[in-house]
Amino acid sequence: MTRETAAPPQSALPQALVKQVSPLRYGAVVRRLAAVAGCVLLSVSVSLAEVNFSRLQAVALARYGAQTVALAAQWQAEIEAMKALPDAEKLARANRFFNANIRWVSDETAWQKADYWATPLELMGARMGDCEDFAIAKYLTLILAGMDVAKLRITYVKLRGANLPAMESQAHMVLAYYATPRAEPLILDNVIPEIHSASRRTDLTPIYGFNSQGLWVGGAANPASTEPEARLSRWRDLLRRAAAEGLG
Repeated sequence: MTRETAAPPQSALPQALVKQVSPLRYGAVVRRLAAVAGCVLLSVSVSLAEVNFSRLQAVALARYGAQTVALAAQWQAEIEAMKALPDAEKLARANRFFNANIRWVSDETAWQKADYWATPLELMGARMGDCEDFAIAKYLTLILAGMDVAKLRITYVKLRGANLPAMESQAHMVLAYYATPRAEPLILDNVIPEIHSASRRTDLTPIYGFNSQGLWVGGAANPASTEPEARLSRWRDLLRRAAAEGLG
């Protein structure tokens, strides 16, 4: 992500989510990155032809009830409407849908786990989720709407915000959109709901991003690797659960 001096818009962070990220934790992030570098993290090709919305609706009704069925139907309608739209409108609608319907909480609150990656249906059923749940749901929505996966990266960042002391930051996840491989990305986030260019989001420091084509360290234009996906167990588990719900 490129940087300019323009100040980012500010939004208060939920106090329950304000966490100091220690140097030790970031050391662990770097070690984890080293462990997965050389792997394609998202080996997935999702298209509307592969989505069984009837199955999705049946699972939604059995597991969550009529309100989630209605929200899932809205999601399906959004995807169908987005297919014919230009990228900018696709981004705006995917971003708005989840930011408007889902409440940001910690994984401990939403899933009673320290770190959990939810499927879009799980997110809609709970009506709450952590930052990675927002980013993943938006990513899959845009792919289902026909966007080129090469333009999207799920991105881990350091976040500094209004409720964090000046020298502290927390781990966070956003979705980045690149019109071209070397373009300045646009950032889809749940903290600041409006889409902004990376240069305006000076509260974010990129660590790494990934999609079905590879893994990028920081803001690199070329992926670190494009070898077959192997070791990101959380993502594999999410895809398995999503497929059982009708996505794939």
